Amino acid sequence: MDAPTGGYTAVEHGGVSVLEGANRSAYPFGRSLLVRGSESSLVVDPSLSLVENAPPADAVLVSHGHEDHIAGLGRYGDVPVHVHEHDLEPLRSREALVSCYGLPADAAAEADTMMREQFHVKGRPDTLTFADGAVFDLGGRTVTAVHLPGHTAGHSGFLIEPDGFFFIADIDLTSFGPYYGDVGSSLEDFEASMRRCRQVEARWYGTAHQKGVIEGVEEFRRRLDAYADVVEQRDAKLLAFLSEPRSLGQAAEHRLVYRPHVQGPHVGPVERRTAAQHLARLQGQGRVAEVEEGFFRAV
Repeated sequence: MDAPTGGYTAVEHGGVSVLEGANRSAYPFGRSLLVRGSESSLVVDPSLSLVENAPPADAVLVSHGHEDHIAGLGRYGDVPVHVHEHDLEPLRSREALVSCYGLPADAAAEADTMMREQFHVKGRPDTLTFADGAVFDLGGRTVTAVHLPGHTAGHSGFLIEPDGFFFIADIDLTSFGPYYGDVGSSLEDFEASMRRCRQVEARWYGTAHQKGVIEGVEEFRRRLDAYADVVEQRDAKLLAFLSEPRSLGQAAEHRLVYRPHVQGPHVGPVERRTAAQHLARLQGQGRVAEVEEGFFRAV
């Protein structure tokens, strides 16, 4: 059974139409953008909400290779699609997209079915790439790619001028906190990307999910700092758990990301990759030591 598409509501911010999905664009939905210039237009992140009623556009930009950001891509079969070069393969192939999640074989097969049936992912072998700083000129309005890796290797935001609208995609400012649990994710890169976002002075900051559009640089920085603080909270939780020697497997079972009631084949791999990154970070800071092979303790 296909996931519901829910439609969208367009909210204008200067020359940027924010296409708000159902349930405040919480997953599996997402927030898309329609940006028009005097010569052409483009859509950013065609989400599930665009499957049945996609606005016409001359190009599509994708912030990163996750299914909720490309579910509506099938509506743009003859339109050029662009993604950062480091996320090219997940756009070109559904198999490559599924592999990014690092799931066991049986769970990967189920995920492939979900990608196909619920998110309509078919793969776009013709996908083109952009690099950091690439500018898409629509005529009187430009969209500049801002590489913000960490969530995925190619995760990118888009700065739209002259409106002063900065779309930061899955640096989504939710209380869940930063997600860096995929095979190609990086905690170090995510923190650098948050610092880069903090330096961008815009009028509006748009997220892909839930929080929506934040107006004003001071309010944005306040929310970004709270979001970034979740990383420190995870460090503190892990350090407390390592008051006695524990293995990586035990740290993963203790959970830094998901609450105890959350179940699914994705939970174990995500928790293990997340815990491994925090362990490496804390070891590098001299706050954790490997006291015997495979066992770690807070110093």
